[in-house]
Amino acid sequence: MASRIRKAVFPVGGMGTRFLPATKAMPKEMLPVVDKPLIQYAVEEARAAGIEEFIFVTGRGKSAIEDHFDHTVELHNILVERGDHEKAALIRGSMFEPGQVAYTRQQEALGLGHAVWCARNLVGDEPFAVLLADDLVMAETPCLKQMVDVFDSSGGNVIAVMDIPPE
Repeated sequence: MASRIRKAVFPVGGMGTRFLPATKAMPKEMLPVVDKPLIQYAVEEARAAGIEEFIFVTGRGKSAIEDHFDHTVELHNILVERGDHEKAALIRGSMFEPGQVAYTRQQEALGLGHAVWCARNLVGDEPFAVLLADDLVMAETPCLKQMVDVFDSSGGNVIAVMDIPPE
């Protein structure tokens, strides 16, 4: 049987043209949904599914994604000094441990398959998940957790699909 899924690839290099003008200066993955950016939901789903390594395939203008998941010691310390431990915990919860996250650049926007291909050296020869952060799927048991469970029991490839109405 194949080894378990420990890595997830997040192709976040697209230009977000469907969300213009909101995405002209902000990555679509950083658009807020209630109180956190869209990409945060995808990362939380991956963590809930047991993912240990997070690989972001970025493009130009996506540094806000790296900044969002970076350690912000100053902000954390200010929140603690003010006694806002709840927000400090939120900040800590969005950060990765050293070695848990990697970023690689897709030099040209050549599609989803190419973005996944750009992560090949970081993925290596092991099973991995691909999460499309602009698809927010709300479920009691997260979609990726369901998929990982199927993979664990079958050892085969698993794909989630969704009906999309014609435009």
